[in-house]
Amino acid sequence: MKKDSKANISVVFIGHIDSGKSTTAGHLLYQLGCIDHQTLERYEQEATELGKDSYKYAWILDNLKAERERGITIDISLQKFETSKHCFTIIDAPGHRDFLKNLITGTSQADVAILVVDASNGMFEQGVGKYGQMKEHLLLAHTLGVKQLVVAINKMDCTEPLPYDQTRYNDCKNETMTYIREVGFDDDDQVTFVPISGWCGENIVEKTQSMSSWYDGPTLVEALDACHVPPRPVDKPLRIPIQDVYKIGGVGTVPVGRIESGIIRPGMEVAFAPNNIVTTVQSVERHHKSVLEAGAGSNVGFAVQNVAVKDLQRGNVASNARDHPATAVKSFTAHCIILNHPGKISNGYCPIIDCHTAHVACSFKILEKKDRQTGKVLESNPPFVESGDACTVEMRPTKPVCVDRFDEFPQLGRFAARDMDKTVAVGIITSIEPQEPEIDEGDDW
Repeated sequence: MKKDSKANISVVFIGHIDSGKSTTAGHLLYQLGCIDHQTLERYEQEATELGKDSYKYAWILDNLKAERERGITIDISLQKFETSKHCFTIIDAPGHRDFLKNLITGTSQADVAILVVDASNGMFEQGVGKYGQMKEHLLLAHTLGVKQLVVAINKMDCTEPLPYDQTRYNDCKNETMTYIREVGFDDDDQVTFVPISGWCGENIVEKTQSMSSWYDGPTLVEALDACHVPPRPVDKPLRIPIQDVYKIGGVGTVPVGRIESGIIRPGMEVAFAPNNIVTTVQSVERHHKSVLEAGAGSNVGFAVQNVAVKDLQRGNVASNARDHPATAVKSFTAHCIILNHPGKISNGYCPIIDCHTAHVACSFKILEKKDRQTGKVLESNPPFVESGDACTVEMRPTKPVCVDRFDEFPQLGRFAARDMDKTVAVGIITSIEPQEPEIDEGDDW
């Protein structure tokens, strides 16, 4: 496969609601010249008319009418920017609890997470409190395979008792680092802290004088440039978890997603699981530019023949129909750790499983309780498990889904289990029981 001049790295912005994720991402794009001044002025005027003057940078990424009216990110937004070293895809994900599954979809596609932390008075404490989202976002990022983390301590212009307060920065940094270690990031994972002001644009692209007396580390962009490109399994069979599907005039049906392994080319015959639709790729685009091929790590859209938009959906997986195609599963076995459940979990428990871009309810059958440290079997067929327990479970999805073994396709083999608006368990898939395929050649139009 022909190599691009710059490697692509996908970056997801995570953090508690109103921490400044979209504003920081938008200001970064503006400072790098991805958005012209005239466009920003238009956003500023539109935001002022709605009484939301401070949202002009956020609107670079928040395009949905509902997002602008409510002042929150609802769906996932993708934008591209380049530095002298790398090409980056920004994934701006929602922080609101109501749209957590969209954050999970975005985070599952990321190589690097930028955790945006609000350092203003009382807001950091809210983000890490009982109803805060920061800890859960960190846990999900780790569970979904993110190994590089940049922590942007934001709103340094709003700290008390004085703006740009070093003590407040250190307090936020030290407490956040405690949570980072708690969820499982270790010394082998890359973690960088950067104090910034997303609204003022300080320490994002260029170093600021406001904190120069006590901070001499990298800017946000420099911290991103220091991230490494993860290994890209281009030699493995093709796997593309679908994020969205669009109908584009003159082109047709266009699924969009990140290539987790393999290569896609125009003319390739692809199969979609779990719905077993086989069709031909007409064209492939990466950031709205046609390409002859795209490999693992790329976010792509690809037009397909004779398939209606309604027949594909988020959570489907595209693969090469002639090279180990992906399949639906009847059930799968997983190593699971129960993190945060108020009671006892017994057979028949049915939480929502978030795996790559798929979200599906799965019923538990507990096979073994294990020692978390050694993996030794403590009890076979236990009547229940509870918070803190490690176990082997058989899981049966309530509707067709495509997942795979962690050792073969890591991004299709990690999952989080959610119930009661929180993550109750995490796990990795060790084996699958495939469903017998019934191939559908697509609609006849």
